[in-house]
Amino acid sequence: MSTMALLLILFSAFMHALWNLLVKRSRDKTVFIWWMFVASAGCLQVVLPFWAEPFPPLNPAVLLLGVAGAACFVLYHLFNGRAYRDGDLSLTYPLAQTSMLYVPLWGVCLLGERISILGMAGILLILCGAWAVQLQRFSLREIARPVRNLRNPSVQAALAAGFIYSLGAVVDKAGVSLYPPFYFTYLLVMFMLLLMTLNLLRSPYRGRILSEWRQSRNLVLLSGPVMMGSFLSFRYGLSLAPMSYAVPVRQVSLLIGVLIGVLFLGETCGRIRFSATLLILAGVVLIRLG
Repeated sequence: MSTMALLLILFSAFMHALWNLLVKRSRDKTVFIWWMFVASAGCLQVVLPFWAEPFPPLNPAVLLLGVAGAACFVLYHLFNGRAYRDGDLSLTYPLAQTSMLYVPLWGVCLLGERISILGMAGILLILCGAWAVQLQRFSLREIARPVRNLRNPSVQAALAAGFIYSLGAVVDKAGVSLYPPFYFTYLLVMFMLLLMTLNLLRSPYRGRILSEWRQSRNLVLLSGPVMMGSFLSFRYGLSLAPMSYAVPVRQVSLLIGVLIGVLFLGETCGRIRFSATLLILAGVVLIRLG
């Protein structure tokens, strides 16, 4: 992985952790995420006329990739939300990170990517760190707890989220390989906003959109450039690096999330979380070397 790709993906991880913090501080999270996409789409519309290269001609393949990517990431958010709503975070969160098991497989089989031994070791270390960051104690029983009850609906939803995200990563990589990253990101955000809008038109959300705006207006306005920065930097990094490396490296956002929690939210950082962050850092270093 090149230095530029690594820096772009690390910046994306930082912005990703920031917008997740904004979601945590919101009240109605599904509606707030929709408002975030409205703000991000607005930022992209403002930047669009000033972008150096003109909008390239669209073709059916690019449109299909944009719709498919949007569908994957919207489903990922929905399954994640269902898993977090019905299950314990320490049970469901590690399972949602199982996309890293599939991404190298899709990269090698579908995209013809090559993974070095050091790179594979780095991916495994990051996966272990992502799994360990939510453990309550070091024990074999605790490590295996998330997969002991596969019939649990929250476990199934978290596993589905991880699998769907891995498919979205393949679509993402194909999209930025065929089309300029800025414009593919633009299409992706617009299609995701459309799908989320269709979801919010249902009767359970009636009256909640304006209520969340009044409650979280400042957070929404801040979220636009943050989410746009996260999306653009990741896809530019993805265009420069193998998908098999880019997706795991972005898990540095977990480490940043821990630091934000400790420094700004008064959360404690125990031995387990500290050890997990070291695993993630070591994994990123091995991927860079590999």
